Amino acid sequence: MSEQFKMDAPATDRRLDGMAQGLVGAPLDRPEGPLKVTGRATYANEWQIEGMAHGVMVRAPGNSGKVHFANRDAVLGMAGVLAVIDDARLLRNPAQGTANQAPVQGPGEAAYLGQLVAVVVAESFEEARHAAQSLEVVLDGGVVVPVDPVTAATEPQEGKHLDQGDLERAMTEAAHAVDVTYTTPSHSSAPMEPHASIATWEGEKLTLRGSYQMLKYNRNELADALGIPPDNLRILSPYVGGGFGSKLGLAPEAVAAAIAAQETGRPVSVALTRPQVFEATMRRSETRQRLRLAADESGRLIGVGHDARVSNLPGESFAEPVLQATHFLYGGQNRHLSMELARVHRLCAGSVRAPGEAVGVTVLENAMDELAARIGMDPVELRRRNIPEKDPESDKPFSSRRFREALDSGAEAFGWEQRPGTGQRRDGDWRIGYGMASAARVNILMESQARVTLTPEGRARVETDMTDIGTGTYAVLGQIAGEMLGLPRDAVEVVLGDTDLPPAAGSGGSWGASSSGTSVYIACQAIRRQLAERLGVAEGEMTLKDGQAVFANETRALADILAGDEIAKLGHVTPGETSKAVRQATFGAYFAEVAVHDATGETRVRRMHGSFAAGRILNAKTARSQCLGGMIFGIGMALTEELAFDGRDGHVANHNLAEYHVPVNADVPQLSVDLLDERDDWANPLQAKGIGELGICGAAAAITNAIYNATGVRVRDYPATLDKVIAGM
Repeated sequence: MSEQFKMDAPATDRRLDGMAQGLVGAPLDRPEGPLKVTGRATYANEWQIEGMAHGVMVRAPGNSGKVHFANRDAVLGMAGVLAVIDDARLLRNPAQGTANQAPVQGPGEAAYLGQLVAVVVAESFEEARHAAQSLEVVLDGGVVVPVDPVTAATEPQEGKHLDQGDLERAMTEAAHAVDVTYTTPSHSSAPMEPHASIATWEGEKLTLRGSYQMLKYNRNELADALGIPPDNLRILSPYVGGGFGSKLGLAPEAVAAAIAAQETGRPVSVALTRPQVFEATMRRSETRQRLRLAADESGRLIGVGHDARVSNLPGESFAEPVLQATHFLYGGQNRHLSMELARVHRLCAGSVRAPGEAVGVTVLENAMDELAARIGMDPVELRRRNIPEKDPESDKPFSSRRFREALDSGAEAFGWEQRPGTGQRRDGDWRIGYGMASAARVNILMESQARVTLTPEGRARVETDMTDIGTGTYAVLGQIAGEMLGLPRDAVEVVLGDTDLPPAAGSGGSWGASSSGTSVYIACQAIRRQLAERLGVAEGEMTLKDGQAVFANETRALADILAGDEIAKLGHVTPGETSKAVRQATFGAYFAEVAVHDATGETRVRRMHGSFAAGRILNAKTARSQCLGGMIFGIGMALTEELAFDGRDGHVANHNLAEYHVPVNADVPQLSVDLLDERDDWANPLQAKGIGELGICGAAAAITNAIYNATGVRVRDYPATLDKVIAGM
């Protein structure tokens, strides 16, 4: 039986506060952790299936022209080769997150250098790789196409344009103003696990073992690409070795594996090489952002302007939503926001962790730091003065907001009062600086379903096609079910990553835990009501703890109450009026200390702190881990990460982890995180909000603002590599 719940009103009862098991919020370990660290968790490309063949994908050597293969017959004759496939159903690029349908298909025309245009299938991986490398791809009739977003034609994004008041006049009349332009480069998600799929057909039924984040959408995307009913398709993705947005939508290897398996009549494994992950999955768009801030004598904003240029492939509608948090983070009655999309023949742009705010809040926070310096005001105080009472554009109230508390508690924990004047602190050959930035990320509830079964033995099983991409889903959903049903965590089994199970919201947009967790909560509430009926008491008069029910001065074991029966309930949540009535967001603040070398301009982050408010924290350990990961992303964004494109043909020049520099242990100092106590009744019945992406939204700005405090140098072209810093020194 399905228990339907639509989030139309704030959930003020806060039932989790009154539960007795003590699981929700506790810093519990991830139950699948031992499997992962001992190699017993089977990832997508690790399944060993009898008779399995192997496919390796082939890339286009240019960015336009019709695709031909000069030596197809010779490759087909190579040892072990079973097929060379360039089926029209192959994908040009991955699907965008939640697309729910196939992206552009057809390998016959190259659109960007590195596009995957064929798959070679052989008995062994080594034979397939050798044959794929031997296949000569020829492009006929190629023309010069735009690859530089600075000079490419642009399209205005009309739905993302705002004019409120008169910004030009505000800038003219302001006591203090800044008008600055920053650029950020493209970024790669760079997940540790490459994109991989194994396809197996049994008659008309397809099973795909893949590495994906949003299975209910991915199933429909793959079915659409292949032209089969979704009911004939099952996707299994119990473990995902990182995604960061790149595995939200269906990627080329899944369709290639499915077609190859169908054509050869055998299971086929296709895994992208590391360069192919960089060249043919998703990138975060580079951005060019102009920020205009106008303030009165007291430092209060009277005007905010944010104009952005981003890019994508022709035919793709996604535009990096860099303006997302600028709409509500700070006040200012005169506002102008606009975005334009440049069309370039580079790999597809899409969601990379915290799309929009990761780069948009970063640049806004750099501009705020510049305004603070212009005024001569402490950067924390400038932000305090500009926290709006309501959403400054819609006039909607905030659902919950501990932004000021994050600023204050973060400053105290970090020791912000000891911040030196610009360029005034040294440690030998190193210049020392402090910097800070705010954090903000929109909060979203998505439709989600989960089935919870209370077994005759008094144990529980949670089933949903939700995924765990390293974020702690196995732990959190088990904690919610255990809390609601009064069971120890080890008495709850969580089964994920299978499209035969009820469809969940998926892992993305920071909505995974709160949305799928709410569906578990709803199912458990229904089970509690049925248990109470059996006991002849009201549900609120019954306490469940340690596998027992306590009611009316009696205690009975759940197994006794069930008397050999099981109770199974399907929880189903959909967003409602609360998503429209208020502004929902998460907030925080970062503080960083850097050292910049006098002679080289090398920057080292010495320490970094983050204070965050994201509603009820469901697991303090996994939430802290998410914030730490986001801050590490920020270190990479600030100092090292950049997808480098060749200006002649748009290919990725640094398509591996040796040249695309993600932060490593030596780059990351001791980080500290404070999670503020908060409840958001408007978000969902858990009062929880998303935290997976909050930790990156503005983190890089705290570091580059600290570089300014140390040296007086503003680096407005990310990342702040030593050549850019030393040029200013």
